[in-house]
Amino acid sequence: MEERALHIVIVGSVDHGKSTLIGRLFFDSGSLPPEKLAEIKRVCEELGRPLEFAYVMDNLEEERTRGITIDIAHTFFTTPKRKYVIIDAPGHKEFLKNMISGSSQAEAAILLVEITRGIQEQTLRHCYILSLLGIKQVAVTVNKMDLVGYSEAAFLDLKKRIEEVTMKYGITPSYIIPISAMEGENVAKASEKLSWYKGPTVLEALDNFEEMKIEEKGARFPVQDTYEISGQKIVAGRIEAGRLREGQELWVLPGKTKAKVASIKKYLEPDLKEAQTGECVGLILEGVDVKRGDILSETLSPTITRTVHANIFWMIDKDYKLGIPLTFKCATQEARGKIERIRRSFDPASEKEAVTDAVSISQAEVAEVDITLSAEVAIERFSDIPELGRFVLEHDGRPVAGGIII
Repeated sequence: MEERALHIVIVGSVDHGKSTLIGRLFFDSGSLPPEKLAEIKRVCEELGRPLEFAYVMDNLEEERTRGITIDIAHTFFTTPKRKYVIIDAPGHKEFLKNMISGSSQAEAAILLVEITRGIQEQTLRHCYILSLLGIKQVAVTVNKMDLVGYSEAAFLDLKKRIEEVTMKYGITPSYIIPISAMEGENVAKASEKLSWYKGPTVLEALDNFEEMKIEEKGARFPVQDTYEISGQKIVAGRIEAGRLREGQELWVLPGKTKAKVASIKKYLEPDLKEAQTGECVGLILEGVDVKRGDILSETLSPTITRTVHANIFWMIDKDYKLGIPLTFKCATQEARGKIERIRRSFDPASEKEAVTDAVSISQAEVAEVDITLSAEVAIERFSDIPELGRFVLEHDGRPVAGGIII
């Protein structure tokens, strides 16, 4: 089995140094290819700037010119312990909606706060979104310590505020680390200039995070499609949890019928007896007919329901009014429905209290809702089986919200 990578999302307000931190991690760990370093030097010279590690991530000409990171960027990063996929999420408000799709892949997070700017509007939004997504492993990095002469007092003042804010959003940081990403202090190795700090570096903190180990859970296989090849019906999909074995009995959900895996098919692997999490395979089943949207499950632990209780993040500039029809999409499942109740909604960047039993949801607001559907679906909590615990809501074929099942 291919070595598993831990997915980390990195979030922070504009100009707090996300891309510089990632670039420094790549450079100091030896994960930056020589040709990429040469390209960074060339671009910086053309723009008349000193060498900036931010250009490891800002690899589009438009981004370099505008000086912002627009899209979610996925980059592989390696330490002696394991591989990572580091997700550099956008910081600007207009790109905040992209964070939902990026963060939803993460098992841990780095929240970046700049020492002279402190807690910003987007810091609050990011805190709530990390909480909404159920990300428990969070390291806070206090960046640009060089701007305050590596002052312990300045760090401790901001650290207290960070602890107050994160507690409000249900987050307990595993670490709060003073760093200078630009200077490489406390990123990959301990800093003499920050000798008063006795905790781990950023790299050490990442290595201390634990993996979800979704591959050790019961098998989950959302049916993507079915094909007939040489007279045999092939059920295609991706294993989202656990493993599948020849001869294994599975529940077909939401109908709660049973099927048996007669054989497993994968290109160029003719005698496959077993397949694992993350593999895309075809199955020949015995016992029942299946279709796209069915969920093959080793157990009956998924909830079969027409009502979904969830947290959502509204992404478009048109308000949602109670009762407007929506399409619910979870894994390969799809059902028509509507939000029946908005238990509470609020703007996570505002100090205003949440609105209880609201009648509408506005752009960038988070809401706890009850969704009623026209057909049964098989769902699980996001913290248990992510692929069956996250979903998209569409209206007229357009994504309008992302959410997780709680």
